[in-house]
Amino acid sequence: MKIAILGYGRMGKSIETVAMQRNHTIVCRIDSKNEGDLKNADMVINFSVPSSAFNNIKEAINNKIPVVSGTTGWLKDFKNIEQLAIQNKVGFLYSSNFSIGVNLFFQLNKSLAKLMKSHNYSIKLNEIHHARKIDSPSGTAISLANDIISNSNYKNWSLNQGDKETLKIKSSRKGTFHGMHTVAYNSEYDKIIISHESYSRTSYAIGAVIAAEWLHGKIGVYSMSDVLKSI
Repeated sequence: MKIAILGYGRMGKSIETVAMQRNHTIVCRIDSKNEGDLKNADMVINFSVPSSAFNNIKEAINNKIPVVSGTTGWLKDFKNIEQLAIQNKVGFLYSSNFSIGVNLFFQLNKSLAKLMKSHNYSIKLNEIHHARKIDSPSGTAISLANDIISNSNYKNWSLNQGDKETLKIKSSRKGTFHGMHTVAYNSEYDKIIISHESYSRTSYAIGAVIAAEWLHGKIGVYSMSDVLKSI
């Protein structure tokens, strides 16, 4: 495939390395300095900053180029992009995290929330990322929280301590963590913990390129769970 990378920071560079290893060609890089022409691409992989994500994705879709996007922090405009993709009959795939391991962790988190719903455990969600990460909490933490809320007695989530119906997320930015997410179930008598830690950006890059390969030739709006069903 001919791939355009929107957002050429550390993540974009990791995606470029993986894509080239898998015999794809990078025809466009869009960042503070643009290189190449977006219209030459068969596929866009977007990891631009949140403030640029909506316009970058919209431009690609308006040019009928499918988009895989991993940028978080712009989701107030998500419905608009979904509608635009459907109108233009082009593929769009969003995930808050493209790591295969994290997406398996999402499924484990849903299953455990369902199992624990009728038992008397409180839940706490903790995430740690490197100091340069802009959004807080992470998109991955929000996905975990929303899946817990959909399968438990919690009604919403918050970074602040709330009532019994509010799931507390503790979000930390420090060091060089690539991402650690922990969900803990606590009772008066015991504790159950599930967690995932990423050691490298490469896991995200591999997942993003696999998602782009999967999306190629498809029309509609998808998520990483759709990819996992076929690999």
